Amino acid sequence: MKVTFNIDCTAQEARAFFGLPDVEPMQTALMKDLENRLRENMNQLDPETMLKTWLPVTIQGWGEVQKLFWEHMGMGGAPETAPKKSK
Repeated sequence: MKVTFNIDCTAQEARAFFGLPDVEPMQTALMKDLENRLRENMNQLDPETMLKTWLPVTIQGWGEVQKLFWEHMGMGGAPETAPKKSK
């Protein structure tokens, strides 16, 4: 025999029915605190600090970034000359 019960209630009503604590005020306070901390950290970061944080330590400046870019594009050195075909 199979019996199915469908109960239509909110999460808050279900927690109250089973005797679970209401964590909504704590959750709201923690989310507000987290939001405030994130905003403070974003306000303290200037673009230079953000770049130093995000870029690898091995890259010391934009000159090196440009050098790496050109090397990867195949334009790092003098262009290679193709050997001339003889007839």
